[in-house]
Formats: sequence, structure tokens, C-alpha cells
Amino acid sequence: MTRSVLFDTETTGLDPLKGDRVIEVAALELDNDLPTGKSFHRLIHPQRDIPEDATRIHGITIDKLRDAPRFEEILDDLMDFFGDGPLVAHNAPFDFGFLNAEFARAGRPSLQRARMVDTLAMAKLRFPGLPNSLDALCRRFDIDLSERTTHNALLDCKLLAEVYVELTGGRQRGLSLATEEQARMQIATYAAEGPRTPRPIMPSETELAAHAAFLGKLKSPIWNA
Repeated sequence: MTRSVLFDTETTGLDPLKGDRVIEVAALELDNDLPTGKSFHRLIHPQRDIPEDATRIHGITIDKLRDAPRFEEILDDLMDFFGDGPLVAHNAPFDFGFLNAEFARAGRPSLQRARMVDTLAMAKLRFPGLPNSLDALCRRFDIDLSERTTHNALLDCKLLAEVYVELTGGRQRGLSLATEEQARMQIATYAAEGPRTPRPIMPSETELAAHAAFLGKLKSPIWNA
């Protein structure tokens, strides 16, 4: 199993160095770049206000977080889920920057940049000069966006997982594996049963007459050459 984790965060703003905090984090486990069905999701109290501009984006107000844990209270669970493999995110430097700011507040080591897989950078290489937001990529790959009325970390992870499959050729890999398995089954059947005797298909007199009549309507048919 080649394990990695795809994740997303929602925040109170755009700059952790100016006091903005993480208020939601979600993650999905991937095996060979495909989702396994295992996920992680937490809402987090930021210990500060949430500006209206931010709420308009993700729909989260401070009232929704009254009973939510602080970041340091979910940190160990998050790190256990992250493990030590690659970490996939869209515009990953943004999410890494916020998480590392939270880790620093808790006195923990930062996430290593070597673990970063940025799907935005991947999309820009594949579609240079085109819009490469998550919404734009979903539309390009015909991925359903009907539930995405606001930014939501868990939903964004699920959408990004589908985008990531397209960016990495995951569906083609799956088809290839299926074809290889089918070929192995055919080889096993041949080994068990031996070669099959060809069964010739002979046309009837009526079919031969109909074919001759059809050729008679053609100008210099190659079949009569």
C-alpha cells in the first residue's frame, strides 16, 4: 500500500502571520492516489473572532464553534491520521503555512515541505494559462458541483480527490489493472482447457444469393476483381 493523505483547511482569513487561525480541517486517506474511504474531519475553535468576509466564503460563524475543541486538542489525532507519507492539497503552500503556524503555537515541529503535493501546481502544468481553481477543474473534468454552495473542508476534499484521480491518471491505471487481470484469467483458462477448436461460419445459399445481388448493384466492386 502506497499511502498518502489529501487534506483541506478553512480559516478565519488569509494570513496566519497576522493572527488568522484554522477553524476546520478535513482529510482523506489515499492508497496509490485513490480514496480508501477513511476520513478525518474536525471543527476547531480559533480563540478569536471570524470576520464576515471569511464567513461568506465557508459559512462558519463563531457561534457554530462554541463547543468545538481548540487546535492543540485535535493535533495528536490529526498527526496520527496524516502519518508520515505525502500530503496532497490544492494550493498546498497555503494549507501548509496555516498548519505549521498552528503547530508552532503548540510547540510542535512543522510539516516537512518535502511531503507536499500541490494539485494547483500540477493543474497549472497540465492546463497552462487556464483557470485552475477547484471549481474550474471540477467543471473541466465534469465533476458534480451541485453540493458546493460554500467552501467546506470535507466536501472540498472529496471533490479534490476526484480531481486528483484525473490529474494523476488514476482511472486509466484502474482500467489498465482490470485489463491485466482479465488477461491473466484468459491465460489461466487456456492453460486449463487447452486451445479451442475454431468453428467455421458458413453462409447459406440464400445469404450467398443476397450478397451476389448486392455486389451487382456496385460499380466495379473490388470483391469481383
